[in-house]
Amino acid sequence: MSEAADSMDSSHWRTTLQRLVSALIVPDELQWKSIGRKDTASYMQRILDKIQSRWARGLYHSSSSARVALAENVASLASHLKPFSRQQSPQFRVAAALLLPLNRIVEGPSTEIDVHVRRQAFSAFRTVIREHPADIQSAEPPPVFDFLQRGFNDKDRSVRVDAGRALSDLVHLHARATDRGCQSNEAIFMKLNGLLESSVKDAVKETLLITIGSVGRDAQFELLGLVVLCLISQLGQDNHVLKGLAYSQLLEIAKAQTKSPYALVLPYLSQVAIFVVSRKCTNPALIFETCRFLSVHPTDFVSVTLPKTLPYLFANSEAKVIQEISEDLGETILSLFMEHSHQILAHVYQQHGPAQTTGSLTFIMKMISRGAEPKPADFTIRGMVQSCVVALLADLVVVLGHENEERAALAMDALRKVQRSITSETKLELSSFLKTYMLGIVSNLNEMLQDVHGKKSFPAKKQILRGLEVLIIQIGPLVNEVSPQARAFIMATLQTMFLVPELAEVTLSTWYTFLSTLNIEDVIPHTGTTSAAIVSAWSTLSPSTRESAKKCLRHIVFDVGSTVRNDAKANLDEVVDLGHIPELSEIHTQLQSARTWDPRSQLQKILDRCSSNNITVAQVALAELQNFMKNNQASLIQNLAAGDAFDPLIASIQLTLIQVVTRDGEGSDTLRRLAFGCMGILGAVDPDRCDLKSADTKMIVRNNFEDDLEAKSFALHVIQDVLVDAFRSTSDIKYQGHLAYTIQELLLLCDFSTGLVSSENTKPVSAWVRNRWNGLPKHVLETVTPLLGAKFKASHKELPHLPSPIYPHQKTYREWVQLWTAHLITKASGDMAQKIFGVFRSAVRNKDVGVAHHILPHLVLNILASENDEDTSGIVEELTAVLKDQVASDSLSTPDKKFLSAQAVFTLLDHLSAYVRVQRQDLPKKAESRRSRGNSEFAIRQQQLIRVDSVLSSIDHELMAKAALQCRAHARSLMNFERQIVSMRERQPPPPAADFTPYYDRLHEIYAQLDQPDGMEGISTLILSPSLEHQIRQHESTGRWTAAQSCWEVRLQQQPDNLDFHLGLLRCLRNLGHYDTLRTHVQGVLVRNPGWQSVLADFQVESAWMIGAWDDVHNITANTEHEGPSVVKARVLLAMRSGELLQIEESLKRARLVLGAPIAASGPSGYRRAYDALVDLHMIHELELIHEAVSNLPPSSQGRKSAIVTLSQILSARLDRTLPTFRVHESLLSMRRTAFSLSTVSRPSITSQIGQSWLASAKIARKAGQWQTAYSAMLQAQYTNARFSFMESGKLVRARGEPLRALQELENSMRILGFVDNKTIDLTREDEQSKRMKAKAQILLARWMNESDRYEASYVLKQFQNAADSAPGWESAFYHLGHFQDQCYRNLSADDKSNRGIKMNFQTIKCFTEAAAYGNKFVYQTIPRLLTLWLDIGERKVSAENPLFDKINSVVASSINSIPVYKWFTAFPQIVSRIGHPNRVVYLVLSNLISSVIREYPNQALWFFASVVNSTKPNRQQRGRTILDQLKSSPANTDSNFPGLITSLHAMIDELLRLCNYPIGDRKTLSMRRDFPKLLGMKESNILIPLQSSLTVNLPPVSSMSHRDKRHNPFDPLSPTFTVFYDEIEIMHSLAKPRKITVNGSDGIKYMFLAKPKDDLRKDARLMDFNGIINKLLKTNSESRRRQLHIRTYGVVALNEECGVIQWVPNTIPVRPVLLKYYETRNIPAWSNKLNDVTRRIKDGSDKDAAELFVTKILPEFPPVFHEWFVETFPEPSVWLASRLNYGRTMAVMSMVGFILGLGDRHCENILLDTNNGDVVHVDFSCLFEKGKTLDTPERVPFRLTQNLVDGLGVTGIEGVFRIACEITMQLLRDNKDPLMSVLDAFIHDPLVEWEDETRKRDQDKMNPAAIKAADLRLWAKSALRPIERKLKGLYSPTNVKERTYGGITRGGEDEREISTSNLVQMLIQEAIDPANLGKMYPGWAAWH
Repeated sequence: MSEAADSMDSSHWRTTLQRLVSALIVPDELQWKSIGRKDTASYMQRILDKIQSRWARGLYHSSSSARVALAENVASLASHLKPFSRQQSPQFRVAAALLLPLNRIVEGPSTEIDVHVRRQAFSAFRTVIREHPADIQSAEPPPVFDFLQRGFNDKDRSVRVDAGRALSDLVHLHARATDRGCQSNEAIFMKLNGLLESSVKDAVKETLLITIGSVGRDAQFELLGLVVLCLISQLGQDNHVLKGLAYSQLLEIAKAQTKSPYALVLPYLSQVAIFVVSRKCTNPALIFETCRFLSVHPTDFVSVTLPKTLPYLFANSEAKVIQEISEDLGETILSLFMEHSHQILAHVYQQHGPAQTTGSLTFIMKMISRGAEPKPADFTIRGMVQSCVVALLADLVVVLGHENEERAALAMDALRKVQRSITSETKLELSSFLKTYMLGIVSNLNEMLQDVHGKKSFPAKKQILRGLEVLIIQIGPLVNEVSPQARAFIMATLQTMFLVPELAEVTLSTWYTFLSTLNIEDVIPHTGTTSAAIVSAWSTLSPSTRESAKKCLRHIVFDVGSTVRNDAKANLDEVVDLGHIPELSEIHTQLQSARTWDPRSQLQKILDRCSSNNITVAQVALAELQNFMKNNQASLIQNLAAGDAFDPLIASIQLTLIQVVTRDGEGSDTLRRLAFGCMGILGAVDPDRCDLKSADTKMIVRNNFEDDLEAKSFALHVIQDVLVDAFRSTSDIKYQGHLAYTIQELLLLCDFSTGLVSSENTKPVSAWVRNRWNGLPKHVLETVTPLLGAKFKASHKELPHLPSPIYPHQKTYREWVQLWTAHLITKASGDMAQKIFGVFRSAVRNKDVGVAHHILPHLVLNILASENDEDTSGIVEELTAVLKDQVASDSLSTPDKKFLSAQAVFTLLDHLSAYVRVQRQDLPKKAESRRSRGNSEFAIRQQQLIRVDSVLSSIDHELMAKAALQCRAHARSLMNFERQIVSMRERQPPPPAADFTPYYDRLHEIYAQLDQPDGMEGISTLILSPSLEHQIRQHESTGRWTAAQSCWEVRLQQQPDNLDFHLGLLRCLRNLGHYDTLRTHVQGVLVRNPGWQSVLADFQVESAWMIGAWDDVHNITANTEHEGPSVVKARVLLAMRSGELLQIEESLKRARLVLGAPIAASGPSGYRRAYDALVDLHMIHELELIHEAVSNLPPSSQGRKSAIVTLSQILSARLDRTLPTFRVHESLLSMRRTAFSLSTVSRPSITSQIGQSWLASAKIARKAGQWQTAYSAMLQAQYTNARFSFMESGKLVRARGEPLRALQELENSMRILGFVDNKTIDLTREDEQSKRMKAKAQILLARWMNESDRYEASYVLKQFQNAADSAPGWESAFYHLGHFQDQCYRNLSADDKSNRGIKMNFQTIKCFTEAAAYGNKFVYQTIPRLLTLWLDIGERKVSAENPLFDKINSVVASSINSIPVYKWFTAFPQIVSRIGHPNRVVYLVLSNLISSVIREYPNQALWFFASVVNSTKPNRQQRGRTILDQLKSSPANTDSNFPGLITSLHAMIDELLRLCNYPIGDRKTLSMRRDFPKLLGMKESNILIPLQSSLTVNLPPVSSMSHRDKRHNPFDPLSPTFTVFYDEIEIMHSLAKPRKITVNGSDGIKYMFLAKPKDDLRKDARLMDFNGIINKLLKTNSESRRRQLHIRTYGVVALNEECGVIQWVPNTIPVRPVLLKYYETRNIPAWSNKLNDVTRRIKDGSDKDAAELFVTKILPEFPPVFHEWFVETFPEPSVWLASRLNYGRTMAVMSMVGFILGLGDRHCENILLDTNNGDVVHVDFSCLFEKGKTLDTPERVPFRLTQNLVDGLGVTGIEGVFRIACEITMQLLRDNKDPLMSVLDAFIHDPLVEWEDETRKRDQDKMNPAAIKAADLRLWAKSALRPIERKLKGLYSPTNVKERTYGGITRGGEDEREISTSNLVQMLIQEAIDPANLGKMYPGWAAWH
């Protein structure tokens, strides 16, 4: 109206209007002045009313000229009134008013209405409808056809043409209307058809046909259909001219539409076919001409269109036509009807009224009765309808969605008619009737929407979806009672259709109806998928669709969320994050209020959704994860990925992301891009600090499908782990059908029926079956539920005749594996196996090889385990053919086929090997029980094992090794090459050394590929003259890039045009950071070899950007299509330089996809292999981070500084979490410098970051020994004026061997900066970072001063004090200050210690308490030492009386509150050992400390405290019980369950004590129920099972700030508690008769413990603590962490000084029976008279004689056999390699630890082997502290390293893996002497019972044995511990054992000296393998084993 109102304001416009209107209403007049102009609406309405009233009468002037003028006037007025058309002014009907005078113009005598008048009238008509189209399109359009028809019938052709043009305008106008347009055009064409069929002149028809043809040329959709049908109807004309004209018009339309005639008609084939075929009998020419136009045969046309024509023909009783069709097609009427029954009946039932329907049904029955064949007796209308009821109902439901309400109403009536036809229940509601068929209906609709039966248009699909919605509404609440399959189908259908933009709105409408109809509980499973679908498509949704989406989400969050019970709120966790969509803010707020997530829980929820099989859910979850990680980078991710062992959540993130990127199928690219982005945000996390082991879903069928339960488990495994994923990921409908059939049959096999999900089924479901069903994951249930009771069928193709082997005759891997698998399915052995594998016949013959690949190993195992030799030899032939093809030089196979086939064979062999392994583990257990059950089963299994093992053995090892090496199956290749070497070594005589060299070279190459530098080192010792290639591999694996560079240069001198050699040199230069040299070299190479451009592009472009040559970078990237890592990174850098946001975004996306590709290829197990790719993604994210930060720096200098500091902290944390190698760190740091240098504006804060980065590079280069690189980086840092660069400079000088110069440079630099002896007061404010760095410098200076011995102690102390003053809250400053004071104290004389020493002690304790409060880096140094100092001072009477001691006491007392309790817990055993402290004041503080620890961690602390409460020493027992009584009675604890826990735990401990001391007699077992009912009743007690892992403190990472958080939980909250005690208690055979009990934990795992009487387990417990500390230290060191060095520990609880409980180590076997077994197979007895004689001679002989006898007489009798155990126990190559590495490393660690502790008695029963992973586990630590050297036959070796243990290490023996692990461990032990000795400190204050016995024996002549002084015991303990301390200092004397005193260490003899670690390890190994030492060992030790 605004435009119209504006028009009214124009006087010119008003004048024109008055003139035009006045001329139009002549002779009437309008009183213009009386019309108010202010009210536009009334003004216009008066004018239109006047026009209509005037033209209710006839013409005033009727002449031709007057009529022409009037027509022109109407046209002018129509144009003038355009602002008042109905689009702008809906209330005005201008066209209706103006068409009145036009009708009058053409009325009258022909003399007045000449051609010109008529043409002018039609011209004016076109103007009116053009200017006012909305009037014509309205619900009540003016009648115009009669006006046009007047023109069609005109005798003048020009008038007819003008009328035609007007018609064309009109129908196009209707076609553009959004509603009613189609109906209007249908009415018009109905009238046109009537005209064409009438008797009007042919000229009129000719004009009409031309007009209709012109309409069709640019018509679309429905209008085009009307045109086509109209013209086709004229092909049956008798008049050949008209027929030809219609034909030519159709051809012209097809040409204009650029379609073939058939394609033109196809969308309207239904209407055309009905029209044409129904006239088959009356107008046969019509069908003939139509088919001629379509170029199809009439019979074919009739046959193809039957589904469209028969419904009409049967409904209209066209008996003749039907009969003729039947005859033409040669089919009976019955078969015609049955094939199309549902379509026919759907049409019949939609007829008006019951009479018509009944008549048509009667006609159908009559027609069928006419058939030649006899009609079935039960063929009634009811039976006829029931035969196709589901498809019939589906067709009617589709019509329910018709836009025409009348059609929809007819469909609803039709449904009721169908109901009446097949059910006799008159009262049955339609909803109940439809509910019965819901699953079938929905399945049919889904197939229609998926185009299974032919492609459907979008309007048709919209109608189907609307029909589904009406169906849901009609069924109403009963939809909740339909089967879950039906609901799942509806959900799946809606999710799929929603992804189609054209269908989104109608889908959402149906979706909302479905959700709002369901019960709340049934909505919950769909919340995640619904919300994910909506959020993912939000940006593409129209405004109206968004409103529908909001309705759905509102229903989920508000209605469902507010209705569910509180315990079900977690179900809303599946709803995706809505926070990033502003329109959903209200719903998001409500959702957040319903959730109580902490960030950790939120992260876990997101990860769960990322693993969803639903691709939309996964995509949305990944985007959510990306945002979450970005927003929580500093707060959460940094804390999770910090320290020596990352939080398990980090591993979960990585594994989830790796699993996502390895997914294939539709949408996988989007998933990968998002996942790669998340990987970049997380960063290249150090694989040595997180456990990246993914769950192994493999299954091994042990009983060859002869056990029903196992067979069903296999079926379930295949469904869950293979078929469901394949089913969900494929879009191939046919393949999906095959998979559905397979799943359906396997579900039946597992006894899964519809009774599991439907209450209607009366057949009961067993609890076992229901539990198995409920145990399936959610996504599996969602997929398989619709297939319960499904009726899928599969047709099996017969296999062609296949040659053997099949492999050479197939072109591709897919063809081979599918054909071979299908062939083997026919050979499956046993009824159950045939039944299971038989259902896979169709599923394995498809595009996807996944199913075939998975079941092939199981099939092969089944056949091999049977007794069919022919099938077995066929399998061996097939495997051999594949292996031979790998090494054949003339192979015709493609590389892909060879590689994939070999991988399949190796997977198969691994499966067979795994079967052999588990059977070998299981059969001994079965052998034990076979007497009771008979021998048959055992014998069968043994025979099967032998058959499978013989097949594995029959494959040529050399062929296997070569094929494996070719296919990069390195572990397998290594295993087979080693077996060849072993067999060569066993030959007599042995081959010459030169014969071994090729094999050693192969092993060296394999170890390099496996990234095992230790193995390479070991092999290198065997090669006397290593080749240049060998040296290069060695240097590169160990990071000696300069040496590798020299080797490559030599090779290039020999072959200057070898590309590989150039690439090797360039790799060295890049890793050394020598980019200038690299660039020059590349340029030179390309001059000589320009064809290498693409290969060298990565090196070229990287060197260019590193030196800032950006023009070169641009040219290289522009001129290469190569997309290597450096090229895509270069494109990102160029985009960032340009600042174009779109370009940056696109380059980042592309870079992530390219750089992440190796991760997707490697899979979860290949994390290390793909680590470089992860570093690249890490780098790309940092580029983005830095670019965003630098581009958006705040304007203020303070703001800029703060932003850069924040960025620096994030980058620092990211670097810390990567693998700590020079190569990784330097690549990241150099890219950061490049990123910062991209900034066009020079800012000090950015320059500072570049400087700090250079400093970091200098540091890592220094630590890697890259002196030149470190020096260059140092110079760059100084050039940028990097603060505190002088510290790194000094460290570099010192590292290069000039400590004094380094000290001098450091001191000079600090003096210049005023850090030393500065008397001035600095009034400037320093930030925390500067204070910390200043303190670091001061500590460094003080330490170097102290180590130089050139400064007074007071001066050094002052420097340490300055550091503490500079950074008052810094742990390191206080630790070093206290440590220096302690060092000074230790150096004092005895007199000074009692005087000056206490002051130093006070300062040390004060500093250590401060340090412990501020951090946890030095907790294991500070806490134990301050406790020792404090408690020792308190014991000395003189010191305790010193006034300073009160201060010490008060410092310790106050620190109990200031230091978090978990830090005290680290020394709890030491604290408990001092409970008998004689000083009452000290004891009060000590008891308070003990109480604090127990109160905070009762579950753990009470187990440690058990030995005190039950102590045999009255004082200790009384004090322990007093502390517990006070805790129980404390008012603070009375309201909690704390007192009850104390009571329960000590009741359990009392029962365990009773078990230990229970009289056994001759009994072999005890009964828990009978003998210990009280203990049995303590199940479900929430008492912690005392596992070592559950009792060990986990400190927060050093870099984390949570070390000050007293709420930090140092224990795993999921540590298992006791739930079940097993009844049987087994009595072991050893002398003390320990009792073995079995319990179940709350984690579902079974644990076993030994209750040991008469054994002081405090020693074992402290040793476990000691080993626990060592394990922590091994994790802190990157070298030991990378090798996963560790000691196997187990739980030990000392109940008192005489009894205890020790954890049974499962899956272990002693070494002795292993060796005896292999010696028995060689007929070598364990002992003989000859051996007895030799050992006696050795005992009496000299060392030289002993060595000779041992080597010549004993060892030849016992050849090493231990390597066989690894091959037999771990036949899978990768497991074999991993287990052997575990063996070598755990043995090395424990050898070093055993040496330090003086651990003896290491005979083969005390060393166990873990049969699962090869770990070495030591038990029985009774012979500690060099006790073995005091035995009657003294032990002479530091640890056991006999020939068999060496044999187990592989061909390298002690070299490589073992030696390097020894050196790393020994160095670590020496570096951490103080914390290790502090653990052993408890032995001094709580001495062992055996020491008391020793003391009694020693002093029995001097005093009463019962009265031993504590002081004597402590001296004894100190003397026992002193050798340990000396060894940790590196003081060791390898002198003859006879000259040693107790402890095996001379008392400071002249030959004792500090020895370097590597030399000490070498000496120890030599001692351990020395034949003289071994020969002199006690014979029972079996040194020859």
